[in-house]
Amino acid sequence: MMRFILFIFLASLIYSCSTKVEEIDAFFDDQLNAGREEGTNVRIIYSDSAKIRLIVNAPLLERYNEEGNTMDVFPKGILIEFMNNHSQTDSWLKAESAIRESRTKRITAKGNVVFYNAKNEKLETPELIFDEKDRIVFTDKLVRISQAEKGDTTYGFGFRANPSFTIFEIRKKVQGKLNVGDFIAEFK
Repeated sequence: MMRFILFIFLASLIYSCSTKVEEIDAFFDDQLNAGREEGTNVRIIYSDSAKIRLIVNAPLLERYNEEGNTMDVFPKGILIEFMNNHSQTDSWLKAESAIRESRTKRITAKGNVVFYNAKNEKLETPELIFDEKDRIVFTDKLVRISQAEKGDTTYGFGFRANPSFTIFEIRKKVQGKLNVGDFIAEFK
């Protein structure tokens, strides 16, 4: 009885398989030309001149391949680690979502974006862009920068910084709460 069931199973398996080249090509064309790839729990390491510059961690990556442009979409959040010349993490960027376009070489992070540096200074904004070619991080949106060590909080529109977030400027309408003790100590 067992042999009969095995024979029927194998016969139906062989019968159900298509040997028509057109059907097989159509199946694989749909899969290969979909233009979309997906990965979970991804870790992408970007390097330049044999030095790690950037590490991207994300729970989900959707890659769309279009002619001349690849777009990586991180719809469930992203953590970017910016590395210094000694391959140590200098700063971190977290966001609810992000998009990286290969043509423009920019990563646009959106949704509760938080950018930290090694001194535990923190930038908060709804959108932040990292330009890989010019190695700058910027936005024209509202920003809040907290410098816990100094007790300062600064608000403004527009922001520009190096990837280490050690040198930065706020572009417009700067307001903030500053620790007056720092200014008095500087003038003595």
